[in-house]
Amino acid sequence: MMDTGVQKRVTEAYLVDALSFTEAEARLYEEIKHATGEFMVANIKRAKLGELFLDETGDRYYKAKVLFISLDEKSGAEKKTAVNMIAQATDIKGAIAAIENGMKSTMSDYVIASVAETLIMDVFPFKADKE
Repeated sequence: MMDTGVQKRVTEAYLVDALSFTEAEARLYEEIKHATGEFMVANIKRAKLGELFLDETGDRYYKAKVLFISLDEKSGAEKKTAVNMIAQATDIKGAIAAIENGMKSTMSDYVIASVAETLIMDVFPFKADKE
């Protein structure tokens, strides 16, 4: 295939832990400015996540829907509360294992309702500034 010299537009998703859209954009520019050529942040969306399980050996990110199960004291009915989580792993089995390992210390009953690979290229967790 010949290189025609035409620039191709590529869209990539990143997950940035930030307190505001402005902070997220600034951190993203800081994190990837050296790794890529010209780029622009086209869209920022808020994502509500309960947990983030990172494993540097994993090359993919999986979104899991985890249902916490509790008992309503008045009615005695089972109540399920959905929480989204992200796990970094090499495959879906690894993502499930990472979630189960990370959830070992929880006292709550839960079930992993679904796990799916995301389009996330990289995750930038919050880092406290060192003074």
